[in-house]
Amino acid sequence: MRAVTEALALRRCPGLYRDPHFLLALLAGLVFWGALALVTGVRPPGPGGLLSWSYLYLGVVAPVLEELAFRGALQGWLLETAHGRSRAFGITGANATASVVFTAIHFAYHPPVWAAAVLIPSLVFGHLRDRTGSVLPAIGVHVFYNLGYFALTGLPPGPGG
Repeated sequence: MRAVTEALALRRCPGLYRDPHFLLALLAGLVFWGALALVTGVRPPGPGGLLSWSYLYLGVVAPVLEELAFRGALQGWLLETAHGRSRAFGITGANATASVVFTAIHFAYHPPVWAAAVLIPSLVFGHLRDRTGSVLPAIGVHVFYNLGYFALTGLPPGPGG
């Protein structure tokens, strides 16, 4: 079990609530939601939607699984290579590569503009993983972003909807 937790960078982050990068990432989510509400309006799902399996899956389960796969496993593996440790503009090669792959996969499920927009948050998640050596801050911010986004915009239609 220890090998799995190490491979996925599931390490504690004491004092994370004082880390300015973590706090700035959370603040960025609030600013984005405010801008989104001004530009597109909001259509919250209502209490039933917020208590639904879809909201729980999109807001919590999917971000946890994505972060374990992309920031935990892929970015961690890439950090063991010379390319992964290299830096450009403060971004590791591991973060850049994991973020490009993460974004590319979103093109299969989202309109092109929304899929491309995933790149910047992905780089933020990767930065937090690089900064702390743990995937937990990335998971926390990703869950925060998704919960807020779907609470404001509503849930996508299900099959046949």
